[in-house]
Amino acid sequence: MNGLFDLGGADGLGPVNPPAEEAIFRAEWEKSVFAMFSALFRAGWFGLDSFRHGIEVMDPSVYLKSPYYEHWLHTYEINGARNGELDMDELDRRTQYYLDNPDAPMPAHEPNQELLDFANAIVPAGVPAQRPTDNPVRFSVGDVVTLSTMAPLGHTRLARYVRGKTGTVIAYRGSFIYPDAAGNLRGEDPQHVYTVEFDGAELWGEYAEPNTTVTFDVWDPYIEHARQLEGATA
Repeated sequence: MNGLFDLGGADGLGPVNPPAEEAIFRAEWEKSVFAMFSALFRAGWFGLDSFRHGIEVMDPSVYLKSPYYEHWLHTYEINGARNGELDMDELDRRTQYYLDNPDAPMPAHEPNQELLDFANAIVPAGVPAQRPTDNPVRFSVGDVVTLSTMAPLGHTRLARYVRGKTGTVIAYRGSFIYPDAAGNLRGEDPQHVYTVEFDGAELWGEYAEPNTTVTFDVWDPYIEHARQLEGATA
């Protein structure tokens, strides 16, 4: 989908100047939100792509003004409500209770060693997204390809700044969960993934810095051989 979150290639936002040292968490509540990810992922509330899509459907003004882990909290709520796991009215009542009673103790929970072991495994290593597919590998290193100009209403990993641009395949990565399917709750639908290299001038025109290239990983449905697209529009 097209949205404010798709900032790749955008300008006017100022330089990115990360500090030499930065705290992992800026507030205590962020630790709880981070810890919830593993539990909710394991419980089936979302996959990685539907997790991302829950952030994408946030109100743009809230997205810009809220901190990183608040984005996570929003997608927990969106996916939990969609799955029927959360009663939003009950959530509002509990939230108001703690706003009115900030010193009230939080509910107690017994430690779950199985969940702790799961979290300790996936936090440092992640969850592999590679999947087999019977689809043929359509592209080889050296092929010149053009990316789709599609503007889907749902989740996609095809950034706007590379849509319709032409580049060269420089690597084949294997087959992986297709975000445009998984993020929109249509199953995993594994697709082949390639790395495509673009010349800076292809992306930025006369404003490109000299000798600039950009690489972008694309799923098979995003691309076609450049000559095929040219023939189709001739």
